[in-house]
Amino acid sequence: MKKNIEELLKESILILDGAMGTMIQRHKLEEEDFRDGAFENHSKPLKGNNDLLSITRPEIIKDIHRQYFLAGADIVETNTFSGTWIAQADYALEDAVYRINYESAKIAKEVANEFTDKPRFVAGSIGPTNRTASISPDVNDPGYRAITFDELVNAYSDQVGALMDGGVDILLVETIFDTLNAKAALFAIDEVFEKRGEKLPIMVSGTITDQSGRTLTGQTTEAFLISLSHLPLLSIGLNCALGANLMRPYLQILNEKSPFAVSAHPNAGLPNEFGKYDESPEMMAAQIKEFLDEGLINIIGGCCGTTPEHIKAIADLAKNYKPRRILSEIG
Repeated sequence: MKKNIEELLKESILILDGAMGTMIQRHKLEEEDFRDGAFENHSKPLKGNNDLLSITRPEIIKDIHRQYFLAGADIVETNTFSGTWIAQADYALEDAVYRINYESAKIAKEVANEFTDKPRFVAGSIGPTNRTASISPDVNDPGYRAITFDELVNAYSDQVGALMDGGVDILLVETIFDTLNAKAALFAIDEVFEKRGEKLPIMVSGTITDQSGRTLTGQTTEAFLISLSHLPLLSIGLNCALGANLMRPYLQILNEKSPFAVSAHPNAGLPNEFGKYDESPEMMAAQIKEFLDEGLINIIGGCCGTTPEHIKAIADLAKNYKPRRILSEIG
């Protein structure tokens, strides 16, 4: 690559891709799609374990990545949101974690390499797992935890190593509802970097769960930022839970306080009574225009309910704007 991502962030707003799950749902896949070629004899149902499709239906995942790049994305995320043994334990697939992450990274990188018009990047998606280190799942035992910090570190280490073996350019710790989980992920990343003698840029993206402006574990946006600001991050931002219009006040806080690039990938509005997202590409772009007018953003994309059509509308708009000035670069 002629320019690295840090240099590009100073020049333009970078575009992240949209939802993977929304695009997978368009294919109306059945149980056999999650088994073919690898898991035919597995003892548990696998339908809905979308990460497996990187192994059993790689052409579908490749096509989704390709559609997002064609829509204008600079960065696509690997199909590994549930790529830890903690999340895969629900399907008794802990032993498949390395393959899931490695193949997901490999096929995303293969698609990225098809595009030579400008640098394209692959971000290894590291989800929050389905357990929290800060909250008890048992209301009768508030001191109980379903997972330990060390177990999280172990799980994230396995995922990070496989993503790096597969060739990702960036690591994205995303949809953070519990900052302690995120700290475990970042501790694991740092350990893996030290062992390998290799570092990658790190993006972090938290989730404000409602209009209280707090994460699920009660942190405000500023507290979330402060908790992670000791690390040399590429970016910090917000994704999921909220649509663009409701996310804006919290991005304003990050814009004022963050020494890093600021990212956002909101949902296409809030889900309706059927769990669907109704905001059209034009509606979502109109709201994101407010982010751009205020100079809040360095990286912008979409989360739940967003499609290549949404990303194209956002990319077409963002190219007319300068990126937010990163505070660490000012002065």
